[in-house]
Amino acid sequence: MPTFTALTTLMGEAPAQALGDALETLDPAPTGVGVFEVEDGSGYWEVGGYFLETPDDIALALLAAAHNAKPFVVSEVPDQDWVAHVRRELPPVEAGRFFVYGSHDADKVREGRVNLLIEAAMAFGTGHHGTTLGCLLAFEDYIAEGKVAENCADIGCGTAVLAMAAASVWNKNVIASDIDPVAVDVAEANLKANDMEGQVICVEATGFDHPTLQKTAPFDLIFANILKPPLLALAPDMAKYTATGGTIILSGLLVEQGDEVVTAYEAQGFKLSQRRDIGEWTALRLTLC
Repeated sequence: MPTFTALTTLMGEAPAQALGDALETLDPAPTGVGVFEVEDGSGYWEVGGYFLETPDDIALALLAAAHNAKPFVVSEVPDQDWVAHVRRELPPVEAGRFFVYGSHDADKVREGRVNLLIEAAMAFGTGHHGTTLGCLLAFEDYIAEGKVAENCADIGCGTAVLAMAAASVWNKNVIASDIDPVAVDVAEANLKANDMEGQVICVEATGFDHPTLQKTAPFDLIFANILKPPLLALAPDMAKYTATGGTIILSGLLVEQGDEVVTAYEAQGFKLSQRRDIGEWTALRLTLC
């Protein structure tokens, strides 16, 4: 049976939430509605509905006009087993001592490795993406240099795979934060799935704007696998909350964006220690001087 998505964008969180609420009143009604910030620094929000029947084009057009949104783009979603598809596309990943896998690959778990279970249905930040893989490899190099972080933070944690990697290596303070409450729930679910409850504190926060993060700072190691605009905006706070001599590992960056981010962080007192390009993505390791 075909299904459909209807997506639009508009400026501001409050207008987006209002449009999301209005979208739920349509007939036929969507089976789900999502309202998400577009993480490119533009201020736009995306509103989308998932429909089991063809949505009413006229009603969508009227909603978009009434809420000063761009016209809805309606797409038919192919009838496909997406979980099975994702599982086929996400084989286990090895990054140094770390082995990231889904439950469908539990038989491939490696003895003597740091095995991190991330379900395929929670694919963002599983370690299969070049950015997360780059962060894990940079972390592996950090460990190989004999460094130990007493306090570690994973800013924009997604599934919290990086926070779990740190907590698996050291019995130290690790905090995972994300602006999206759904991501925080996913992070906590992954901790439970890995029998790591209590080893990572999960909080909902924009950047470092949370009492737990501010109380625990300064951090010896910070992961931030997000996007270029928020990384640039975070540069001053990153310097504020990193311990002198501390390390930050940044990604979510295209190769061509790396130099601009390095320049912004050098202006805050950081020095580039390592850069690793994986495909079109780059991961940066910097030290606060």
